[in-house]
Amino acid sequence: MRALLPLFLISAAAVGVEIALTRIFAVGSWSEYGYWVISIAMTGFAVSGVVMVLGRARFRDWAGWMLPALPLAMLVAGALGWVGVAANPFNPLELQNPATAGPQLWNILGYYGALFPFFFLAGLAVSLNFVVHAGQVGRVYGYDLLGAGAGAALALGLLCGLHPFWMIPALLPLLALAAGLSGRGGWRWAAVAVLIGGEAAALLLAAPKISEYKAIYAPLHVPDGQQRAEILAPGGVYQLLDNFTERLDTDVSNNAGMMGLPAPPRGYGLYRDGARIATLPMGPPESAHAPAALDAAPYALLTAPRVLVLGGEGGFRAAEALALGAAAVTVIEPEPVLRAALADGLGPSPAPPADPRVTLSDQHPLAPAEGYDLIDISGDFLAAREQNRHAYTAEAIAAWLARLPPGGMISIPVTIRELPAYALRLAATAVAALREAGVAEPGAHLAVLRSAWNLRLLIARDPIPPEAVARLADFAETRSFDLSYAPGFTAPSVWNDVPAVSLESEMVQSGGEAVDSVAQDIRALLEGTAAPSAFDRSPITADRPWLSPIVRFAALPLALARIEVLPQSEIGLLVNAAVLAQAAVLALIVMLLPLVARGALRVPARIMGRALVYFPALGLGFLMIEIVAIEQAALLLGDRTAGFSLVLTTMLVFSGAGAMLAGRVARPDRALGFAVLAVVLCCALGVAGLHAGVLAGLGLSWWARAGLVVVALAPLSFALGLPFPLGLDRFQRESPAMLPWAWSLNGAFSVLATPLATLLGHGFGLVPVLVAGMICYFLAGILWPRSPA
Repeated sequence: MRALLPLFLISAAAVGVEIALTRIFAVGSWSEYGYWVISIAMTGFAVSGVVMVLGRARFRDWAGWMLPALPLAMLVAGALGWVGVAANPFNPLELQNPATAGPQLWNILGYYGALFPFFFLAGLAVSLNFVVHAGQVGRVYGYDLLGAGAGAALALGLLCGLHPFWMIPALLPLLALAAGLSGRGGWRWAAVAVLIGGEAAALLLAAPKISEYKAIYAPLHVPDGQQRAEILAPGGVYQLLDNFTERLDTDVSNNAGMMGLPAPPRGYGLYRDGARIATLPMGPPESAHAPAALDAAPYALLTAPRVLVLGGEGGFRAAEALALGAAAVTVIEPEPVLRAALADGLGPSPAPPADPRVTLSDQHPLAPAEGYDLIDISGDFLAAREQNRHAYTAEAIAAWLARLPPGGMISIPVTIRELPAYALRLAATAVAALREAGVAEPGAHLAVLRSAWNLRLLIARDPIPPEAVARLADFAETRSFDLSYAPGFTAPSVWNDVPAVSLESEMVQSGGEAVDSVAQDIRALLEGTAAPSAFDRSPITADRPWLSPIVRFAALPLALARIEVLPQSEIGLLVNAAVLAQAAVLALIVMLLPLVARGALRVPARIMGRALVYFPALGLGFLMIEIVAIEQAALLLGDRTAGFSLVLTTMLVFSGAGAMLAGRVARPDRALGFAVLAVVLCCALGVAGLHAGVLAGLGLSWWARAGLVVVALAPLSFALGLPFPLGLDRFQRESPAMLPWAWSLNGAFSVLATPLATLLGHGFGLVPVLVAGMICYFLAGILWPRSPA
């Protein structure tokens, strides 16, 4: 235990720093660039395995001083790497402009140069432990996984009260402790000295900052503006700002003054990781502007409706609904900080005053909802929390339709400010939901109203009658909104110009009269005459619960050619594709290593062929299964951060326990067979009913749902932990060099797995990703060597 405890600490520090860096990218830049951190980390691990293969004998001879020296080298590399990351002038918006992209590509290489040494040294330390303790492969792998799980839990715990910019200095002592435990005497004094120097560099030389192009940057620098509150949590850094630019962000008619209605009120701006997620009131939420808002459209058709509001908008949405004639309002706010603000206030923003007509519910947004005439999704609901996207799926809409009373409807917003194509995909989802609900003519149940920036899609339980269409037309005409679609309605004019945006053509607008591309596209959708497009027009489903990115994978070359017209939400797809291409090159290099260094490996051809599939299959399969588990746990818990942390910790801990057992089994071939069978059966059960099981558990308490995640993942994770150490132990009997090479193969294909699984999930669905992970473990079972050396 003493010999492997430093490995536990090194793995904990490596994973903790990896999580910290992803949060740093989210706060200082944009979260999608956190994929680079994962790529750099796994690249470092993979390259370290290659180096260990080529110098295995020498590293083994040097192990006495390398084991304490490597964590100290990691400490120095981690501190200096953090200084380099903080000083990098990367600007992602310039990356989207071909004219300015060149310097940004060098800045990306700068991130690799700053972070690669740390993760390379971490991988070298792990692979050296495999070489030194070659007879205890299962125990070594178990300590590695358990350390990674502990590091993840520690990092997430620190994020509860520590700003991400301070995370790396907080994790460096783990490496000094690892060095002190690995060596004696002078090494312990060296560990103290290096820690002091590393902390000084990390704290004094690093000057992290928030990108000037993030939404929060300008409000932070407004004269007389100030930050009134800050909350630190694993899910984000929340900042409450007070300045004259902060107003309720709702789409109000330009005719509000002529209607005798005021502008939306001032408020406090609430930002998470630099993105604005809500306006909080300065006093009792004002609602006098509500009749002039686009969001008022469904209330023009309903009399004293009972309303279920998804997303409270800091209390403004309930006040608006009451002002528009709602008889009772139930508010569901899944975002934890916004929910706390509704219940108790936040900083100087008070909680909305108690009103017997308003109920704040703690139920899950997708839990069965009965007794409501209107299900009204607030304008900022989708942006407020990543898991809120599940409310936009065809299955969720169909379930709500089934519970609406006669005359009931659903009101769903979407922004068309940057891409009108989002409206078409939402309409396709509504059509699919209506058909799932048994509606033969979906077009008779839909209405679309919009401004130049935002759109409201109304989905009615019953066909919308002509008199209701007339009321909607009058509502739109009075406010200079556009009724883009309603049954039997032909728009006589267009108030707000929304030209089509296409990747196939460089022409965004031809000039002349105002255009309503939304109306054209929706009519083509309903008539089945929509032309092929680079944008995905398929419905949003439970298996593919993403409105964006909307660019089809096959259209990536077009997207790269016209990257300047794509909004920030679409860039994640391109980043994934870039990481995937890089990972594929790395994996190919590692796979070709035996041909370049055949003398160093000395692996028989028959065993090499099996290893070239066995270890990559495990690297791909483990992460594919993990990614699907994270997505489903996030849905069940209603929180991606909670789902990620619980799944990661559970899978690493129980996989580590399985790896510990691997070194003790008497019949490795039988143990592997049972493990592969367990993985295949668990994945098959997931394919058959995982989503249905998640939906069935939504009505339970949060702690009960969290317990379900652990109980469901524990046996699967235990089985996932067996094949890798069993394979290492068996394959190394053919050649001792198999240990670091197998570690390298697993790392290289783990780099590949994350972007590949993400792209497969967006393009084909989560079930195909789970099936792919199951097939990987099935292949590993088939390719297990039948006879040991």
